[in-house]
Amino acid sequence: MPSRLVIGAGSTARAIIDAVSGGHDTLWVLTEDERRAETLRERGVSVTVTDSIDGDTLYELDSTPATVIVATDDPAANADAAESVADRFPDAFLLCYSGYGATTTQRSRLESVADRLIDPEAILTDRLQESTGKAGARTRKLQAVLRDIEGHLAIVTHDNPDPDAIASAVALGELASRAGCTVSLCYYGEISHQENRALVNHLEYDLVNLSAEDEDTLDPYDGFALVDHSRPGVNDQLPEDLPIDIVIDHHPPRLPVEARYVDLRSGVGATSTLLVDYFQRLNVELAESIATGLLFGIRVDTKDFQREVSADDFQAAAQLVERADMDALEDIEDPSISGETLAIVGRAIDNREEQGAVLLSFVGQLSHRDALAQAADRLLDLKEIHVTMVYGVLDGTIYISARARGADIDLGEALRDAFGQIGSAGGHTDMAGAQIELGVLDSIDDSEEYPHSIVKSVINGRFLDAVESRSHRLLGQIGGRAKFASGGYTELSRPPADNHDIT
Repeated sequence: MPSRLVIGAGSTARAIIDAVSGGHDTLWVLTEDERRAETLRERGVSVTVTDSIDGDTLYELDSTPATVIVATDDPAANADAAESVADRFPDAFLLCYSGYGATTTQRSRLESVADRLIDPEAILTDRLQESTGKAGARTRKLQAVLRDIEGHLAIVTHDNPDPDAIASAVALGELASRAGCTVSLCYYGEISHQENRALVNHLEYDLVNLSAEDEDTLDPYDGFALVDHSRPGVNDQLPEDLPIDIVIDHHPPRLPVEARYVDLRSGVGATSTLLVDYFQRLNVELAESIATGLLFGIRVDTKDFQREVSADDFQAAAQLVERADMDALEDIEDPSISGETLAIVGRAIDNREEQGAVLLSFVGQLSHRDALAQAADRLLDLKEIHVTMVYGVLDGTIYISARARGADIDLGEALRDAFGQIGSAGGHTDMAGAQIELGVLDSIDDSEEYPHSIVKSVINGRFLDAVESRSHRLLGQIGGRAKFASGGYTELSRPPADNHDIT
């Protein structure tokens, strides 16, 4: 049974199917409309036609989907189908579309079973109110700040940018250019993940790699904007006291954010979703390359609409799929994996240590840090594992990537608890990361076992202590755990605590 089930094949359902059908997880559609089913089959979508979508139909399915989307054009049918889905698949994430003309009773039935409900009439009303309210004022303020920047604007992503950061920078750059700015899209670090390189190369994005060693690297710029992160010097290599003109981010900040214009909306799954909102409000047509990048950014940050996804993310994706180059997106999503990445994933599997539902893996020296996230994602597929943490060493820094699913824990807060005092850490409930300077340990030969044993002791101990303090359930599945030393090593340098989102 596929992991995602869509009930319906009307206009809204088809937009959702277009947005999610290109992912790695399988998709199945149930509909009563044979004509629309045939159209979907011609596009490679698996479809079952049924006389009625009810409990009996769903009980014929032999396994449980992780996500179910109910989106027929009939409000009564949506309410009936949603109740049947909730009864048949109580653990599945249920997204429901009310349809136009839903009665109060039908909306109430949908609200009682849906994890998220999309009501198009309420959305239209909200959009109308927002155009003259807070959202409309926010858009006008952004335009005013962009027009007030005289000269060259640097739009800076976080270090080693991911697709959401890259696409958001490109989109903001288009709006800034329309407002009269000269624009450069900038980043520190490297773009090493094969999908990220494919995104930049395939869509021909023009990015500037800033150098932390070059004292004059910022001289050409008269203004600065941050996307997908919110503070200079935190997950980028800008000076901490650099005046910032614009911040657009979807991560919740831990400390106040200072800029002439700040848009922090943690209720959405991707910064790309916020940029789609600006294009819509400004009535600016999305170029194909920008729409493709933004759609990829949303899909990656929400893990194909399964992680911290909101109704706004689905709506943004539905708009983007009409503009995006889906063939290019398929090529970007499926690049060849490098031998170095494959080797790191293999080491993560070989070196894994399980403590209850928590899996830890130290992979030693890294060739690039992006492989950690891929390893953490892959290991999360192991049976009875709900939290993974994979880490390694690169250029004197310990890089950590962690993932969680269905766990009774806020992973971002757990990593801040564990490593915020000896490095920098942060992220989301189910996706987070950290980085810690090795300090004097870096002077010891890396081939020796001793420094690696210290790294494992410190990192594992601190993380397990943080998990235990936040969720006894995750470690309580075993009779006890080995006690790792935590916190007692002065060899680790302790930079000023400053938490941010690193994945």
